[in-house]
Amino acid sequence: MANRTRNSRDSNRRMRFIRDGYLARVEGEGGMDIRIRDGCIERVHLRIFESPRFFEAFLRGRRMEEAIDITSRICGICPVAYQMSSAHAMENVCGIRVGDTLRELRRLLYCGEWIESHALHTFMLHLPDFLGYDGALEMATDYPDEVSTGLRLKKLGNDIMRVVGGREIHPINVKVGGFYKAPTSADLNAFIPELEWARDAAVSATELFASLDFPPLDMDWEVVALSHPDEYAMNEGRIRSNRGLDIDIRNFNDEFEEIHEKRSNALRVIHRRRGPYHVGPIARYTLNHEHLTPLAAKVATRTRLGERVTNPYRSIVVRGVEIVYACEEALRIISQYACPPQSAVPVRSRAGVGYGCTEAPRGLLLHRYRIDDDGLIREAQIVPPTAQNQAQIEEDLRTLVADHIDLTDDKLSWYCEQAIRNYDPCISCATHFLDLRVVRDAS
Repeated sequence: MANRTRNSRDSNRRMRFIRDGYLARVEGEGGMDIRIRDGCIERVHLRIFESPRFFEAFLRGRRMEEAIDITSRICGICPVAYQMSSAHAMENVCGIRVGDTLRELRRLLYCGEWIESHALHTFMLHLPDFLGYDGALEMATDYPDEVSTGLRLKKLGNDIMRVVGGREIHPINVKVGGFYKAPTSADLNAFIPELEWARDAAVSATELFASLDFPPLDMDWEVVALSHPDEYAMNEGRIRSNRGLDIDIRNFNDEFEEIHEKRSNALRVIHRRRGPYHVGPIARYTLNHEHLTPLAAKVATRTRLGERVTNPYRSIVVRGVEIVYACEEALRIISQYACPPQSAVPVRSRAGVGYGCTEAPRGLLLHRYRIDDDGLIREAQIVPPTAQNQAQIEEDLRTLVADHIDLTDDKLSWYCEQAIRNYDPCISCATHFLDLRVVRDAS
């Protein structure tokens, strides 16, 4: 928990402040203000003051083939998501579709990213909250096996990204149309023993996560995610919600709006008619759980997730189920893999507008590009999951504070920090948090 200072003074009324330093176990720079007057919440604001990162601007004028490597630098934890969304968008412009073995190989690369990202978050960033530790290092003294499991799972995900993507951070093997080089069957078969261990370890970890004490919070979200008729959506599908939305990814801007507020250096996204919404593992699970593998589905049932998760603190359990799924999906792909005769399909650039949308570990990630006749990018739009979750995080916090308004400042702050970490907000995906400040104004 970050260090806090308090300040209380006023001749006519008492003002109570809580100010955190850098919020623990969340990347980046931002803040949150809560103002309470006479026992009522006046405002809950996220202030995002991380310096702007101008990827959309400096993509302009670059060749369409460069977008994959440039956008992967947006995030060191989920670079594959940015590569896949940009690759799909460019292929959409050019009128090609990557299928069969190359599509499966891309899905395997995504499995690696889900495993490493979810393992990092659940074991190292989120689990300490529930067990009462300031961080994973402090937790390791009493829970060495859990910390070791998390690190080993993360290493496995990184190794898959290295073999399929060329390196584990900012992979370099992905190109428009496929890959520069396809791995051999022997390269992938070498992962089978470790994936079998990881699958079983993820089952045990998810059962541990489900046994944790979750603060009571019940949210009536609109959840939004990709949905596919034949598989648990990861790198392809239509955009759906639990409130009737069902659109092609090309229609994203018809339904959703990016807005800017002065307190934030990051855009936030809302549904044009219904406001805040939720993306991420809970949204994916809610809209796709019928496509889980048998073992992952069994784990979800055993941990009593049900068909709809409404407590954001239980996101740690859903991430555990997704690790199980990603391990099983990786094993399936590897068992059926044969090195393709070509590592990519031919691509000829042409003018047009292309869309790509995939499921980053943290949720829906949309890319849109306008390409000119010379194959140069003239316009770029990148909509990361954390930007989409900003408004919903505020709604979660407002509900949480209203339900626990009589708690001490320390306890309330702890719950709020946990609530933010439920979303695993990502520094590189344009939203960042620190400096929690609660103001209580009592007349």
